[in-house]
Amino acid sequence: MHTEEKLTAETFPDSPEKATLEGKNKFLGFWLFLGGETVLFASLFATYLALKDSTAGTKPGAEIFDLGLVFAATMILLTSSLTSVYAMYHMKNFNFRKMQLWMFITWLLGLSFLILEIYEFMHYIHLGHTFTSSAFGSAFYTLVGTHGAHVCFGLLWIGTLLIRYSKGGLNLYNAPKFYVASLYWHFLDV
Repeated sequence: MHTEEKLTAETFPDSPEKATLEGKNKFLGFWLFLGGETVLFASLFATYLALKDSTAGTKPGAEIFDLGLVFAATMILLTSSLTSVYAMYHMKNFNFRKMQLWMFITWLLGLSFLILEIYEFMHYIHLGHTFTSSAFGSAFYTLVGTHGAHVCFGLLWIGTLLIRYSKGGLNLYNAPKFYVASLYWHFLDV
């Protein structure tokens, strides 16, 4: 079956993301990529934990973090993971419009998270907690900033997929791309 061939609900495979050799290779390659990303974030978390008490006389994180804001941002990101699951459910059931809708909602929630994170950074900077104020500040901003950069990349990726394939419908060429983008989004939520 040609990857660009227009499919119907009857001819659409159960696992379109793995229906071709190209799709299987993307899937495998992406899991290898996520392994590297896991090592990166494990290193950043370890650094953060090692330096969390190195505040250089500034307030510790427990005194400056706005837990309500952190909770709201976390819930937004976790909800975006759920909407991504809905999108993949509709992809596997060959409903491209609903898949697009749920991916767009995922994108909007991701953007909301990023806006909250920028607000959070500005709030902490206003309190004097900066990248250079302490080793803890450096570790915190590096960890959270790296995560934010990954969210930004995920938004660009999902947005590009939505625009590029807005009218084409599902096929065996683009289904793996949406699926892998969804996997990436789940990784960000962990």
